[in-house]
Amino acid sequence: MPDLEQWPTGRLLTTAARLVEHAWNERLVDIGVTHAGVIALGVLANEGAMTQASLAQIVRVQAQTMGKTLSRLESRGHVTRVRNDLDRRSHMVSISPAGQQVLEASADIERTLVAGGGLVSEELRDHLKTVIRELGAPRWNYTAAGAASGEGATADGSDTGPAATVSS
Repeated sequence: MPDLEQWPTGRLLTTAARLVEHAWNERLVDIGVTHAGVIALGVLANEGAMTQASLAQIVRVQAQTMGKTLSRLESRGHVTRVRNDLDRRSHMVSISPAGQQVLEASADIERTLVAGGGLVSEELRDHLKTVIRELGAPRWNYTAAGAASGEGATADGSDTGPAATVSS
């Protein structure tokens, strides 16, 4: 194993993020969803039905990327898409009862992903939220102070205001 004591913090963070993503996906495959799918389902459960473009903006991915995720979720019955009455060119996406069950199962997976519950500690969550707020502020056009107070941000810390940008 490499000498982790010598690694800079950024390398530790990105490596940990990749390892968590891989571990999640290895366990989520059993319930028929990916980590990206869980994120989309979580937003739909919390925010309600919305367009694919709005969902992509909140999750901070390209609309095409979200389209692929939604196609997988729809094929498994986790979301439903219906034509948008206000704009016939788009669809409203909502979480299905099966998607809600998958979301609940994924929460159990997250709680048990790392022995001892290290990923769900409030201290770690607070540190990660601080990093996201400070580094996300210039990228997503909000102030770190506003994000820290929750102004212009959803419960998960993502900004949903009109100044938010979509990036992959």
